[in-house]
Amino acid sequence: MHIHTPIITSNDCEGAGELFQIETSNEAREPAEKTHFFSVPAFLTVSGQLHLEVMAGAFTHVFTFGPTFRAENSQSRRHLAEFYMVEAELSFTESLEDIMQVMEDLFKTVTSTVFSKCPRDVELFHKYIAPAQKDRLEKTLKNKFVIISYNEAVETLKQASQTFTFKPEWGCDLQTEHEKYLVKHCGEVPVFVINYPYDLKPFYMRDNEDGPQHTVAAVDLLVPGIGELCGGSLREERLPFLKSRLQRLGLSDAYQWYLDLRKFGSVPHGGFGMGFERYLQYILGVENIKDVIPFPRFSHSCLL
Repeated sequence: MHIHTPIITSNDCEGAGELFQIETSNEAREPAEKTHFFSVPAFLTVSGQLHLEVMAGAFTHVFTFGPTFRAENSQSRRHLAEFYMVEAELSFTESLEDIMQVMEDLFKTVTSTVFSKCPRDVELFHKYIAPAQKDRLEKTLKNKFVIISYNEAVETLKQASQTFTFKPEWGCDLQTEHEKYLVKHCGEVPVFVINYPYDLKPFYMRDNEDGPQHTVAAVDLLVPGIGELCGGSLREERLPFLKSRLQRLGLSDAYQWYLDLRKFGSVPHGGFGMGFERYLQYILGVENIKDVIPFPRFSHSCLL
């Protein structure tokens, strides 16, 4: 079921603090006597996931497709401040493999459909922009995506002959240069990296309870030339685990409604999100993400 999740929200789903805050023109002029229009601080959404989790309790399989906003001070070739994202949430799943299968099926089905419905448009890009991209995509559609753990990824990077700008260490996030190397190392096909360190990921990801190298049931899909295309996880449906983590982060009051979803009955569930512009970048072979959206928004640029 397609859910229209709100663009204005009081939640920071990713927990990274990279949000655009909303205020009225009056609030901007009179900061000393500021009263919020919504009575609480409001932001442009960074993800519809938390709202999808609400709806997944009633409708089992739900998705949304709409604008997403990140206040990242980045002008890289793969970042935008405003972009579109397709997100899905699936109830009654206890397996990260189930989530990965949906991600892989989505990518292959949509790509095959684009090739069959818009052959001339795709051929134009593959002829003049990225001549080798057609063969790479055909290889991708024919093969199963590779699966490696975060531990395996870090060990592979440590053993690489390549010198990285950011030294790969367990407990640190994978940088774009790491992601691209891993894809190349695995044969230039999409790669799932699973089971990331607990402290690297947001509060809602399910604790794997796996001892000293504490991880969560998270997955990122890396693709050639781009790096991360999709990110997902099993969600923490166990109230004591979720409550404990939110208390440690000082977020219990802000997310009491989220705790109540578990308190009054929840089911094992998980989901993922895929950036639409990055998807277009990959299948068309376009180097800069700003070239696949009509009106790109990024730091220090908001024309028209």
